[in-house]
Amino acid sequence: MPGISEKLQKKLLFNPDGTRELGQQRLVGGKSTNLIEFANCKYSWAEQLYRKMRQFFWIPDEIPLGDDKRQFPKLTEYEQSAYKKTLAFLIFLDSIQVDNLGALALYITAPEVVACLKTQAFFETIHAQSYDYLLTSVVDSLTRDEVYTMWKDDSILLTRNKFITDQYQEFIDNPNEKAFIRSCMADYLLEGIYFYSGFAFFYSLGRQDKMGGTVSLIRLIQRDENTHLALFTHILRTLQEENPEWFDADIKAELLSMLKTAVDHEISWGKYVTRNQILGLSDSIIESYIKYLGNLRAEAIGLGSPYGNIKHPMPWVDTYAAMNSTKTDFFERKVTNYQKFGGSMKFDNLKPPS
Repeated sequence: MPGISEKLQKKLLFNPDGTRELGQQRLVGGKSTNLIEFANCKYSWAEQLYRKMRQFFWIPDEIPLGDDKRQFPKLTEYEQSAYKKTLAFLIFLDSIQVDNLGALALYITAPEVVACLKTQAFFETIHAQSYDYLLTSVVDSLTRDEVYTMWKDDSILLTRNKFITDQYQEFIDNPNEKAFIRSCMADYLLEGIYFYSGFAFFYSLGRQDKMGGTVSLIRLIQRDENTHLALFTHILRTLQEENPEWFDADIKAELLSMLKTAVDHEISWGKYVTRNQILGLSDSIIESYIKYLGNLRAEAIGLGSPYGNIKHPMPWVDTYAAMNSTKTDFFERKVTNYQKFGGSMKFDNLKPPS
């Protein structure tokens, strides 16, 4: 695999040999001055994404959770268990993302892309704060402690988390080109596949007029994740365009294998969390939904459609997640679409690279 095991070089913080000439800029290995200059940047998609991400700023504490606290004890045993397990997963990987994005940014030589990565890290911190806010507001302290240690106490959750974090750690420990690609792919899979059965669970509660404040927070979080998914879609495409020699048949097979593993993990996790006991989320629907997403994510980065022709089995999820609605919260009657901070942004229809 020519060149694929070469050690990457961290970019220089102070680079007097850098240039503003766009023709010499690259995502990795470019000759940047490191100055953020949005009016003169190579990757216009990054400038647009940064502005969209900036518009989406929101504050978790503005979402009232009083009714959620009163409703949580009235949820079914299966709904309470799924609520706790889903938050345990989200808490762990969104927290890890903060450091991992910084590790990748050390090797990105396009300042506008680094700006997006650092902005994403900021929003991952908001997400982590949101989960903490949910747990301190909705459940008792013993349940909160249970959720915060579940990532290592639950063997299924631990295995699933390690698949992603192992890729991150491998790149940090041995920063070569192949490890960089795999780490970016792990980010892509986390943002594009790993969260989705959990989002669907919360939206299922919302359809039943349950846990309205929690659902409002999750909608805001998913809106952010769509921009993060778009960012890593563009990063992977740009890496392929600028370094075609890195992406031979072997590495593409590895990336496809990673995607299939992520799909398998998410299907198993979704079934494990819901136990076939959550309204609208049968085991068969979860499997079809995650494979449908697997096709979308594979197609967007040029890996074909590994799961054949699968139609979206529950389009209500997309409708429910849409952020440009003026619907009020079910119980608190507070408008939380945050339209004042910018419109919705949908990325599932990103076309595959030519």
